[in-house]
Amino acid sequence: MTFPTLPERQAPRPETTGSVPHQQIGVDPVPEVNEALFRIAFTLPGVENRPSTFSLPGARGLWINETIPIARQDQNVSGREFAHIHPDGSLHASLPIDRSGEAFDAGWAEPQPIADQLGVPGLVMIHTPQTAEELESVL
Repeated sequence: MTFPTLPERQAPRPETTGSVPHQQIGVDPVPEVNEALFRIAFTLPGVENRPSTFSLPGARGLWINETIPIARQDQNVSGREFAHIHPDGSLHASLPIDRSGEAFDAGWAEPQPIADQLGVPGLVMIHTPQTAEELESVL
């Protein structure tokens, strides 16, 4: 699958814990951008909004609907959960390995510290979008 090239993220990388639980430090979401992130993510076809089974309390999991066959179970973090959004708008998502590297290089993401232990090498934390333009890139 070919994706559009990610633009360079203009904001500096946020500080993160660098360990589990993997989260950003000192980043506040912009309410209208955060609301749009949640609304759009959970209206994607075949995606269900469920509590995350693999994150901090309050995180919402993006689950593949039961009616859709899973082509790559190794890309899911837990069961049918392929990503989750933290309350601050950052999210962990399983990306194709080359796309996860591109997201890192462009400043949008960083590897989840235990991605390799989980067997999901493309698992990254995508930083909280702060503007409508950043939200477009995150989505």
